[in-house]
Amino acid sequence: MLSYLRYPSEELVKACASSKDENAWLEFVRRFRAVIAGAVLRTAQGWGELSRSQIDDLIQDTYLKLCENDCQLLRSFQPRQEDSIFGFLKVVAANVVHDHFKSALAAKRGAAKTVADPINLESTLASDDGFRGLAHRLQLQQIDDVLRRVTAGEDQERKCAIFWLRHRQGFTAREIAAIPSIELTTEGVESVLLRLTIMIRSHVLGSEPHREVKVLKRQNRSSK
Repeated sequence: MLSYLRYPSEELVKACASSKDENAWLEFVRRFRAVIAGAVLRTAQGWGELSRSQIDDLIQDTYLKLCENDCQLLRSFQPRQEDSIFGFLKVVAANVVHDHFKSALAAKRGAAKTVADPINLESTLASDDGFRGLAHRLQLQQIDDVLRRVTAGEDQERKCAIFWLRHRQGFTAREIAAIPSIELTTEGVESVLLRLTIMIRSHVLGSEPHREVKVLKRQNRSSK
């Protein structure tokens, strides 16, 4: 019986993706369950209170997602740095949770829209922590609508993913950069986040946020 206890994470993922070895998958669950469960719990908390059984169901759904289409997600994983599998699994788990609640929300509300209370983006978007206050005042769908308007065009999905990973799931720029599909350095992720914050504030307030624009211009000059 082959033991996978000493396998590096990258090699363990390859073994699971390329075979149906039960021992490999047992080690996969043992090694990564805490990471997946933590990402599921943290993401689900943004949608409201859930029971223990619902959390367990979402964790199992994450494993099913990883096994879909002959483990396509695992087979496509390309580590860019040591332990990047952890960031990758966090994203997969978070996407499973978001998809679950978006489907439930769409079924419940249909095409109905809600009207948001007035907000002060000048203060709430001034810091990362302020976004939590903003999220409580606006429906997630409304925030996403604004985000998609200001990111229309090339790389929209990647920009939206970066924004939500930071502001809803609490990933650091370094953790986001470790995700293979992002294909950006930590500095590149930070630049995208700054640009999006400026564009969202400008869109909602209807005026140019001069201070942030100056910061962005300085950043662009220094990166040349």
